Amino acid sequence: MKVLMLVLATAYLAAAPAAVGAQAQPQPKTAATSIPGNPSEVVCEKQEVTGSRLAHRRVCMTRSQWNDARHQDRQAVEKVQTERGLIAPTPGG
Repeated sequence: MKVLMLVLATAYLAAAPAAVGAQAQPQPKTAATSIPGNPSEVVCEKQEVTGSRLAHRRVCMTRSQWNDARHQDRQAVEKVQTERGLIAPTPGG
């Protein structure tokens, strides 16, 4: 799941470079993060299937697993953003 989110985040950033420099807007809170509750409660979310406009899949995790996954995804996006300018161009490429 982390790899998929990293690929999606990278594709999004490559497709919309102007959006990276825009003002940061707060992310909308989802049901898993906005409602305090039991961290072991299972919460299910529908996620879009890459390559399809209509297909969705249902992913179920505990609240603490959702929070961990979102934290790791955010760290991966920040790492890609900070390392993007550090990569030296290859000769002849």
